Amino acid sequence: MGAFFLSYLLFCREAIISNSFDNRRKESGEGKGGDKSKTQAQVCTAGEDRAILLGFVMMGFSILMYFVLGVTLIKPYMLSVWSETSNCTLMRSEILDDWVDCSFMCGVDCRGHAKYPCLQVFVNLSYTGKKTVLHYNDEAIQVNPKCFYIPKCLRDRTELLADAEKIKNSLLLANGTPFNCFYIPGKKPEDAIMYKKYTLSVVVHCLLWPTLMLAGGALLVALVKLTQHLSRVCTSYSLAYEDAQALTPASEESQERRPGKLDQLLRWRPNQQIQHTSLSEGK
Repeated sequence: MGAFFLSYLLFCREAIISNSFDNRRKESGEGKGGDKSKTQAQVCTAGEDRAILLGFVMMGFSILMYFVLGVTLIKPYMLSVWSETSNCTLMRSEILDDWVDCSFMCGVDCRGHAKYPCLQVFVNLSYTGKKTVLHYNDEAIQVNPKCFYIPKCLRDRTELLADAEKIKNSLLLANGTPFNCFYIPGKKPEDAIMYKKYTLSVVVHCLLWPTLMLAGGALLVALVKLTQHLSRVCTSYSLAYEDAQALTPASEESQERRPGKLDQLLRWRPNQQIQHTSLSEGK
């Protein structure tokens, strides 16, 4: 795409230069096909205007994306209290007998109610050396501070129980092996989370695309402006070159028409000889 755009800009520059040549020749009565070059220049001017408009639109959308990501992603990341990292060791995991009520959408005006199993996980936090309730991420602890994770609300109780058993068995496989977890510093850590929802890698990945769009729009506008500047410079140099070429043949013709001293001398000597011969014959 970049190569296509550069080739298009070069075509516009050549069309503008040819248009200046044809206009110059038309003024001197030597140019033909000025309408065609004029049409090419108009097409290039419209294309450059559209390219500049596209660049500004890209930059505007990137700024809008920065605003949206700043509210929905960067702000929660900066205000996150789960900043300290420690090691957690699994102590016990169990599925509580009391299931938690939940609701789900079954249609436009339909709302169903069901229950999901609550998997509770206890770990030993190395920072305090005490038993701590572990949660999957910071969103799960806000919804239900007792359960490890919040499953999708479904009517099928068997499927929900099977998913909870799978997660419980996967945690038991790491029994006795420390893993990283996050806790809130400055307070008595009664809860810990395994993963943070918003991390630095997620923020960088989400900000990469609007940054590329902003850089692409700025580069697009800069290339068009550079091409227009180079076209004006080339046009001015071409006009100066044409003026110099127009003056050079006139000076050469004037020099050819002007007789030199040697020619005058040669023309003068035969005339003198003819006059001398005529005088001798008269005598």
